Amino acid sequence: MEHKKELEYFEIDGAFGGNQDWFTNVVMNIGGCAAATACDCCIYLAKHMKAKELYPFDTDCLNKEDYKRFSQIMKPYIRPRVGGVKKLAWFISGFQRYLEDIEAAGRIVIEEFSGEHTVKEAESFIKGQINKNMPVPVLLLQHKDREQFKDYIWHWFLIVGYEQTAGDIKIKTATYGEAVVFSLKEMWETGYAQKGGLVKIDCNDVKRE
Repeated sequence: MEHKKELEYFEIDGAFGGNQDWFTNVVMNIGGCAAATACDCCIYLAKHMKAKELYPFDTDCLNKEDYKRFSQIMKPYIRPRVGGVKKLAWFISGFQRYLEDIEAAGRIVIEEFSGEHTVKEAESFIKGQINKNMPVPVLLLQHKDREQFKDYIWHWFLIVGYEQTAGDIKIKTATYGEAVVFSLKEMWETGYAQKGGLVKIDCNDVKRE
């Protein structure tokens, strides 16, 4: 079992993945984190998992302008709304519709992993996905530690790596064009009854490039 693994993630004009702050559309700039997370998943899968059809632009020349155009393509599927995309099922159903429209639904399988699971179950899930070279979309709703997680409350983002520590794992996250490391235990134990969770993405017939 690996003790540390990070995905070979992508950069866009020097940023670590995409950035919601680039969106010039006001609604997307404020509430487009779920669509941005789906966009980042598609770019990663297109670039590293031979699922080229998921991203309609050049994966060898990633840039902000193409990313913004792609976000507008994704917007109708995972649209910003009052209160945000606050359910895993809303993200999954929208992403699934996008996959169906580009005829990729048979290759990409998406399932939810509820925030009601224990932290140990979440740890096993995350390590399993990262070890398969798959990013993990995360929905975090409220959190008791509003200082540490202030930019992640009511927010969608990605886990792109982990490191095993004594009794916990550190998770590497990607959002707003930056990489930030958190304790999974601290993030998972939100202190609120309403939970977000994780999303499982699998590719049926692709191998990592």
